[in-house]
Amino acid sequence: MGSYSERTTTLLEAARSTITSTVDGADTELLKVNRALHGNPELGYEEHFAHQMITDYLLSLGFNVEKHAYGFDTSFEAEYGSGGRLVIICAEYDALPGIGHSCGHNLIATSSIATFIAAAAAMKKHNIEGRIRILGTPAEEGGGGKAKLIDAGAFPNDTAAAIMAHPLAAHQVFHKPGYYTGLAGLKLIASHKFKTEFRGKPAHAAGEPWNGVNALDAAVSAYSNVGLLRQQMEPDERVHGVIEAGGTVPNVITDYTRMNWNVRSPTIERADKLLARVKNCIEAAALASGCKLEYITSPTYLNLRANRTLCELYAQDMDALGTRVQVDQEKLMNASTDMGNVSHIIPSFHGAFVIPAGNDVSAHNPAFAACAGTDGGHKAAVNCAKGMAMLALRVLIDEEVARNAKEDFEQDDE
Repeated sequence: MGSYSERTTTLLEAARSTITSTVDGADTELLKVNRALHGNPELGYEEHFAHQMITDYLLSLGFNVEKHAYGFDTSFEAEYGSGGRLVIICAEYDALPGIGHSCGHNLIATSSIATFIAAAAAMKKHNIEGRIRILGTPAEEGGGGKAKLIDAGAFPNDTAAAIMAHPLAAHQVFHKPGYYTGLAGLKLIASHKFKTEFRGKPAHAAGEPWNGVNALDAAVSAYSNVGLLRQQMEPDERVHGVIEAGGTVPNVITDYTRMNWNVRSPTIERADKLLARVKNCIEAAALASGCKLEYITSPTYLNLRANRTLCELYAQDMDALGTRVQVDQEKLMNASTDMGNVSHIIPSFHGAFVIPAGNDVSAHNPAFAACAGTDGGHKAAVNCAKGMAMLALRVLIDEEVARNAKEDFEQDDE
């Protein structure tokens, strides 16, 4: 009888074969799901088609599925296994207004579904103890779905790992695209998300403007003030805002405006400090214009932390599949995700897989939505799923892996 490590190696190799055959065998149906999601983009918390499509597919495979999980109409949950450790696979499927799946969440859903069904098949065939769970996480694009799911108890504190990956263009993550086709240790920055409402007083803009209080002046002043602040911001920080409601007709003094803001910095501590400075700019605009100011806050996105143990193992497994994945991020990405919040409460993996896209195309570009609908994008997503399924099983099977991932999580210094 071999040593424990030898038995583990033998089990993992057998599981790898099962994972590969499961994903390959399900590819036709996975492509149908992917294309259906891509062709029916939905905004956060309104992903009713996606919710139905994904849950129907999981039900057709024999999984017990909880629809509308944790009190969210477009969340869902399915689980396989019993006892042992728990690994959660996160699925995203919301889109952006006007530009559809230009962040490729149809591919995220596809890769997460493939990861779940492949890991479950390997657990069943090889009698692997533990629990694998897929969690539908709506409204990543600004709605903070995962932050709200955390509050609802969807991520137990004893969860061994949470896993997902995001499609990106190669030039977004690599200085010299071409050699690597994936990234394990994606790191993203923190983001405060909020809206401001300025309320003034209407008046005839020509006849008696002195009797009005101009809310549009407040919005323009706030935007200009923040523009001046940019000169004194760190190069890796970002502030951006839009005027969502700016008035009605020019001959009436605008009495109401609404702005939507993001304040981003590499860590939540720095983001908090930057937010205080931005609020000074906004409040100065309210004071100067004489308008009343109200804030409408959304869940804050914490910076995404990379877990070295999980990243290195994923890269190793992808290498075994013939896919070169870089462990450490070499090019800073000033974007944010609510998976960052998850990475602050449990060990987490959030990788990136490269999909075919030109050097002038990146996420949140309308052209990226077209790239997310290609056969090449689908192939990258399901290939990534094979590595993520192996990663999930390593956490379930190997006590040392789970322990090291937990230690990395506890010692992470941002």
